[in-house]
Amino acid sequence: MQEERRATIRHRTLKGGKIAINDGFSVIDCTVRNMSTTGAMLRVTSILGIPDAFQLIMSDGQKFDCVVQRKTATDIGVTFQPAA
Repeated sequence: MQEERRATIRHRTLKGGKIAINDGFSVIDCTVRNMSTTGAMLRVTSILGIPDAFQLIMSDGQKFDCVVQRKTATDIGVTFQPAA
């Protein structure tokens, strides 16, 4: 079993969200698979065109500035950055 390396435990979830890029002019639908106070795992149909930093907008209106930590063909692991 893989050792947990995250600073905080992520809780499984299944929430809708949007990846906002180009200052919000472009959005990509995603599903939030798990989430903590410091990051999340997002599922998308394809990672093509998704930059290494973007804003995540949750279906409940919460917004997070994200930096990509890892990618697979359909999953993106991100950490949340403090608001500037």
